[in-house]
Amino acid sequence: MDFKKALLLLFIILFTSVALQAQTKHKKPAGRKPAAGLKASITRGQALFTQYCVACHQADGLGVPHMNPPLVKTTYVLGDKSKLIKIVLNGFDEDVEINGETYSNTMAAHDFMKDQEIADVLTFVRNSFGNKASAVTIAQVKATRATNKK
Repeated sequence: MDFKKALLLLFIILFTSVALQAQTKHKKPAGRKPAAGLKASITRGQALFTQYCVACHQADGLGVPHMNPPLVKTTYVLGDKSKLIKIVLNGFDEDVEINGETYSNTMAAHDFMKDQEIADVLTFVRNSFGNKASAVTIAQVKATRATNKK
């Protein structure tokens, strides 16, 4: 075998090896969602937050004193996901005390939002403003919506 043929053969082997490695890297592990899914949900949620929530809860998530509650490290945001989903679906018209301050403004129901949108906006809120919590899934929103009693 001459030098050119050997070089060509080596090139083909290397190219094939690199191509196979690239294919392997892009395969998703079975049963696990990639972190990119969380990032995409947060990105979509941020747009929805800007559209529907920012006027009351503010861009920094701190709300408006005595009117609209903060979304920063509260049990409402970081606690029971079903309860949080119901607040989005049904609105909220009770006085609530958070960190010693009472908030009394009424939040309108957002039950017109799709399950994906609710999951995304709540995932954004639960992972923004210093919050670190698990994502809200479409399945959790569907289940809560199905059993929701206003």
